[in-house]
Amino acid sequence: MSLKKSVDDHLAKSAILIACMLAFSPEASAIPAGWTINGNGGTLGPNGVVTAAPSPYGPDYNYITTNGGAIGTGGLSGVGGTNGSTLTSSLFSATAGAALEYNFNYVTSDGAGFADYAWARLLAADGITQVALLFTARTKPSGDIVPGFGLPATTPGVILSPASTAIIPGGPGWSPLGSSSGACYAAGCGYTGWINSSFSIPSAGNYYVQFGVTNWGDTAFNTGLAISGATIGGTTIDDLPEPASLALFGIGLAGLLANRRRKNLA
Repeated sequence: MSLKKSVDDHLAKSAILIACMLAFSPEASAIPAGWTINGNGGTLGPNGVVTAAPSPYGPDYNYITTNGGAIGTGGLSGVGGTNGSTLTSSLFSATAGAALEYNFNYVTSDGAGFADYAWARLLAADGITQVALLFTARTKPSGDIVPGFGLPATTPGVILSPASTAIIPGGPGWSPLGSSSGACYAAGCGYTGWINSSFSIPSAGNYYVQFGVTNWGDTAFNTGLAISGATIGGTTIDDLPEPASLALFGIGLAGLLANRRRKNLA
């Protein structure tokens, strides 16, 4: 066997091995169709300190992380951040008063004065205009980290259960944190456990839900956010028809009704 053929065979086998590892890696799972990530995230099952997502939406959940996050991403205007990630839902339609609900779990290996943080917000159909700030979580050495200190106030009407949460301390083992999994920088590292958030949509329209997480003050010791069960009126956002589909359905229905009227008049 020639040296070239031996090297080629080795490279081919290595490529197959890497492909198999990616295919079976829990972090290789894709997010729901129509959702978008800027930075790093995916879908994962129970892993380390993050247990199965609350029933009936578990056991899997979506997540975003500062590990491999994009520079300048994940921060709130006026607060900033160094690197992070966002997860944005597909566009959906909602009636006035419809209940928006989801569960989240904030996980951080950073503590002391490096106040990493995460958040969720409701955006208008332009994908830019903020309609509501739905929750904030921020690292600090002690006390409640949800809602997050030094961050904009959540919109009136947001209900968190529990209403405030202290960190469950210790170096959190969770694979999306990468090399920071199990690590702990001083007091403040840990995780919140699953928290439920609910909010009534203020007016009928088309919206996005967006989640973000960012390092703050440095890029060391990663932080992440697990998200599950994003629903509108009890229906998961993934299962809601896109607004364009609703419009086409309405046009088609109007056409059928018009055609029936013409036949009745004939």
